[in-house]
Amino acid sequence: MRILGIDPGLNATGYGVIEAEGGALSLVTAGVVRPPARQALGLRLRILHEALTQVLSSQRPVLMVLEALYTHHDYLTTATLMAHARGIVCLAGAQHGVPIVEYFPTHVKKAVTGHGAASKDQVARMVGVWLSMETSTLASDTTDALALAVAHAQLHRAAAPALAVKRRSVRAGLRKLQEAAAS
Repeated sequence: MRILGIDPGLNATGYGVIEAEGGALSLVTAGVVRPPARQALGLRLRILHEALTQVLSSQRPVLMVLEALYTHHDYLTTATLMAHARGIVCLAGAQHGVPIVEYFPTHVKKAVTGHGAASKDQVARMVGVWLSMETSTLASDTTDALALAVAHAQLHRAAAPALAVKRRSVRAGLRKLQEAAAS
């Protein structure tokens, strides 16, 4: 399964594409989009949209993972500016028919490191462990995006056996109903 994690921001939007096959995770591509800070808002958003469209078109992920929206009342201006970038991310995903999954930061940290209050450095190091790569040279926006993708892969993998058991029990229940209706 090809997963695109995105850490949206108006100054820097990190992205990371991973491939999850069985229990193995591998990096496909990752980077950061940095629209020029001195440009008008509309132009910055267009640059972000064009870059994300290129990533979505070339990488063809099956889903996108974003951090669930949360803001503190002291940082409303920052949240409003970030919402512009987040809207562009959602628009680009919708234009390419890519579903969006969201996780709260504590869930991402717990899935990646085992601890919901892990530091950014701990998350970055564990992303490197999961993907068998060195992350110290990557921008924090990029490692945050990769952490989102890794978290989804881990959470999806953990849920898969439970879903398989549930599917089997549903099929067994349907068979019993069919047998009862036939007799």
